Amino acid sequence: MRRSDKRILTTHAGSLIRPQSVVEFDAARREGGSVDESAYDAALAAAVKDVVTTQAKSGVDIPDDGEFSKSSWGTYINDRVSGFQRDPDRMMAINYTGRDAERFAEFFDGEAPGGTRNNRWRGADVCVAPIVYTDQHSIHRDIANMKAAMASAGVEEGFLPVVAPASAAFNGVNDYYKTDEEYVYALSEALRTEYLAIYESGLVLQVDDAVLANAYDDLMAQSRETYRKWAETRIEALNHALRGIPADRVRYHLCYGSWHAPHVSDAPLEDIVDLILRVNAGAYSIEAANVRHEHEWRVWEENKLPEGKSLIPGVVTHHTISVEHPRLVADRLVRYAKVVGRENVMAGTDCGFQQGARIQRVHPTIMWAKLRSLAEGAEIASKELFS
Repeated sequence: MRRSDKRILTTHAGSLIRPQSVVEFDAARREGGSVDESAYDAALAAAVKDVVTTQAKSGVDIPDDGEFSKSSWGTYINDRVSGFQRDPDRMMAINYTGRDAERFAEFFDGEAPGGTRNNRWRGADVCVAPIVYTDQHSIHRDIANMKAAMASAGVEEGFLPVVAPASAAFNGVNDYYKTDEEYVYALSEALRTEYLAIYESGLVLQVDDAVLANAYDDLMAQSRETYRKWAETRIEALNHALRGIPADRVRYHLCYGSWHAPHVSDAPLEDIVDLILRVNAGAYSIEAANVRHEHEWRVWEENKLPEGKSLIPGVVTHHTISVEHPRLVADRLVRYAKVVGRENVMAGTDCGFQQGARIQRVHPTIMWAKLRSLAEGAEIASKELFS
C-alpha cells in the first residue's frame, strides 16, 4: 500500500454518484423488469473507466470504481450469497439511529427520509439456510473493470471496497444458526471469497464497516457489555476472514452512517478506537470533517497509531453541500500530521457520496468540487509538511 512518504496522498471512502447509464439498469431491476446482462456489463465497464479517469484528473491518487455495481454499500452481498429470505414485515435486529429516533421524534416522523420511527427499520433479510457465496461473476467483473480503468488512466494503485461482517446484511435477522457467533462467522467465510479475490488481483482491499459504530447507541442502552461482546465478536470474525492477507494490503473504513440526521447517538471515537485498531489492516479510514467528529483528532494524542499504519481522516464531508476551502482541508491534514506523523496520513472523505442506487447525498458537481478541493488542500499541506 502506498504511503505519504513524499507528499500527502489523496483517496476517498468509496461510493461515488452513479451515471445515468448505470442508474437505468438499477431502476429496471428494482421494477422487476428484464435486464440485458451483457449490455449492463458493457455499460458498467465504460462507467468505471470514465470515473477512474475523472478521479485521476481531479487529483485523487488512489481511486476506486465508485461502487457502481452495487445495489447498496452493505446489502449488495445478499445478491451474492444464499441463505437469506426477504420479510417486509420483520423488524431489523438493531435500530441504527439509536436513541436519536426518540430525541428528535418530530424530525424522524416528519422530515427524515425512510419513513416514520416505527417503519424505518421494518423489512429484514432473514437467514433461513446456510450462508454460501454463490455469485462467481460480479466480484471478478468488478476487479477486471477496475484494473482496465487504472491501466487506461495511468493510475498506480487502486482499491475496491467490500463490506465487513458486522455490516454485511445489516438488515439481517438470524433464524438459522444456533448462535450469533456461528451466524457472524458464516458471513465472514462467505465474505472471505471477495477479500481473497481482491487481494490476489493486486488491488488494495477496503473493508467498509458503518454498522460497528451505528449499533453503538442502541446496544449501549442495554449495557456496555452487550455492545462490547457484539462488536468484539464481529472484529474477531473480520480478522478470521482476513487471515493470510497482509495488513498492508487492507484498509478499514468506519463511519457513522451517511444519512443527514442529528447524529447525537454516534459512538464517541475514544470508546471504539481500540476495536478499530484490532482490525488487521494497514490503514484506517474515519470520519473527521463533519461537525460531530472533527474534534476527535485529539483521540490520537492519547491513543498511539501503531507503527507502520496509516490514518485516512475525512477532510471533506458528504454531510454538507458547502465545498470545503482547500486551506481548511490543509489545516485539517497538518493537524493530523503533527499528531501521528506526516508519512502516516492520507487525505480522505468522511463517507461515500451515494451509498445505494437511490441514495445520493450531494449533487455530482458538488462531489467533484469537494474531491478537487481535497486534492488542492493536500498539495498545500504537503508544501508545508515536506518543504
